[in-house]
Amino acid sequence: MNILMAVLLFGILIFVHELGHFIFAKLNRVRVLKFSIGFGPKIIGKKIGETEYVISAIPLGGYVKMFGEDPEEVVSAEESARSFKNQALGKKALIVLAGPLFNVLLTFIIYTSLLMAGKEVPVPDLKNLMPVIDEVVAGNPAEAAGLKKGDRIVSIDGTEIDTWLDIVNVVALNPGKPLQFVVKRSDETYSATITPKPEQVTGNDGKEITIGRVGIKRNSQGIYTFIKSSSLLDAPVQGAYATYKMGTMIYDSIWMTITGEISVKNVGGPIAIVTLSNRAASAGMLAYLLFMALISVNLGILNLLPIPVLDGGHLLMMGIEAARGKPLSDSTLAFIQKMGIALLLCLMVLVIYNDVFRLFGGKPLP
Repeated sequence: MNILMAVLLFGILIFVHELGHFIFAKLNRVRVLKFSIGFGPKIIGKKIGETEYVISAIPLGGYVKMFGEDPEEVVSAEESARSFKNQALGKKALIVLAGPLFNVLLTFIIYTSLLMAGKEVPVPDLKNLMPVIDEVVAGNPAEAAGLKKGDRIVSIDGTEIDTWLDIVNVVALNPGKPLQFVVKRSDETYSATITPKPEQVTGNDGKEITIGRVGIKRNSQGIYTFIKSSSLLDAPVQGAYATYKMGTMIYDSIWMTITGEISVKNVGGPIAIVTLSNRAASAGMLAYLLFMALISVNLGILNLLPIPVLDGGHLLMMGIEAARGKPLSDSTLAFIQKMGIALLLCLMVLVIYNDVFRLFGGKPLP
């Protein structure tokens, strides 16, 4: 059942994205040749009017194929009015932008519906997740080892540390065991051996367990900002705010990955999404809907990155065309698309490698 829920999540997100392109292409009288959920060989399909509607074998994406979209496609003068590439620049941009915007709209609808039902919407705060020490508690192992406020934990006993939760997990599971901490202070990195102090706590099952503590703290309000609405009329306003906050969090994560604050090992792909969607489905419908909202806005924003083949790449080409006052040549566009496909394939190799590494004995998903 959980696998089916993961497939359903993929299907809904892809359908919503492609529906945006499809609707705005139809509104602008561009001929849509194919509406496909998935890639690869056709499993089932039916042609209605001028459009073939298809479900394909590989459910990792989808596409809307428009007449005249391929730069190398020959379009006759009689057919040019229905061709995508012969539309006004503003119309083409709107058709391309509609896909990501529909994904963002889905997130807004989910958040607003949950808020109307009296639920809170949690939005992660990346800054509060970073493994940077806010306070060293006096009389504890961290103080004895010389750790200070502002230090960033890079790794513990060879385990790479990306978030504060990683520190908590490693330290808690190793009471009384000497651990090798690699710490970054300003521009310098140094090592320190710290032995977590054993401490008795009550576990979730009510039983006493022993965990390790070293005496470091984050003084933030928590890793989530909880957004709620005061009324039905307030729900759409707060839903829009929650969508905005989640979108900026995703942009922050992209930037922090580029600058090295977050490791590229955290970049996940389809296996990661299936794994996490399974967990969300197991946790109940609320968790599943929140996960769907997160992935939907993520899909929308990532598609706006200025990478050829992605929607953002097409918009970039249109921006260049607007600045030049004339379109790029068909051969140039074809070359850029091929480069975009190559870049996208490299990204796919990275995310699939990370997924498989996690799946077979690598760092577990948080």
